[in-house]
Amino acid sequence: MRRNHDQPSVSLSWPPGTLLGCLSSKARASLLALGTTVSVKPGDHILREGDTGSHLILLREAITKVTVNMTDGRQALLAIRVSGDVVGEISALNDTPRTATVTTCGVGLISVIHKRDWHPFLLDQPDAALALARTTAARFRWANQRRVDFTAYPAKIRLARVLAELSTTHGEITGAGRTVGVTLTQPELASLCGAAEPTVEKALRELRQAGVIQTGYRQIIVHDVAQLQRVGHLGDSDRTWTASTN
Repeated sequence: MRRNHDQPSVSLSWPPGTLLGCLSSKARASLLALGTTVSVKPGDHILREGDTGSHLILLREAITKVTVNMTDGRQALLAIRVSGDVVGEISALNDTPRTATVTTCGVGLISVIHKRDWHPFLLDQPDAALALARTTAARFRWANQRRVDFTAYPAKIRLARVLAELSTTHGEITGAGRTVGVTLTQPELASLCGAAEPTVEKALRELRQAGVIQTGYRQIIVHDVAQLQRVGHLGDSDRTWTASTN
């Protein structure tokens, strides 16, 4: 990582459900003015599980993966965080060790904001404090919904939900369809779905044979988002990765 003084415009569009997407223009400008802007490259660990620190990180232009170490030595992928999100806020608020590792998925820009700047900002911007509480609550709500999904639906439906939500929220339109927007290994995808790798591999093959998706090296393109949503029993076609924020 390296410091970068060329900061992105305050007028950028931020995904709904992210902290920046929930703030007023005034509070957003104030938050973007805090901290030190740093350039990141793919694979940078911007936060590490178990480390201590009172700073949080604002993802100005970045996509990251949130992982935790399991007792058997594997890593579990818990979530994806995108531009407009903050990460590390729990430790920054209560001075506890980091509960997860956050790794960048591509080149981007982040802001490292220390407690000495973060706390006065929240005191000065009560609406921002409420927005932070809402987004944090939405993350817990989404995590709880995933636990319900894991017990209520088979792996193929869970996989379809994950791919539909990723492609809707983070994907880009291509000639062949829509990407999922995030580079994921098969173990990481299995971790997100809460399924074994062979099970996810079988479900991917079935979706591919049905013409719903196309797979390549660490790449998935969705040919038919509507069909994928039907496979995932997503009755509301507007549901996205951050739908639990509504």
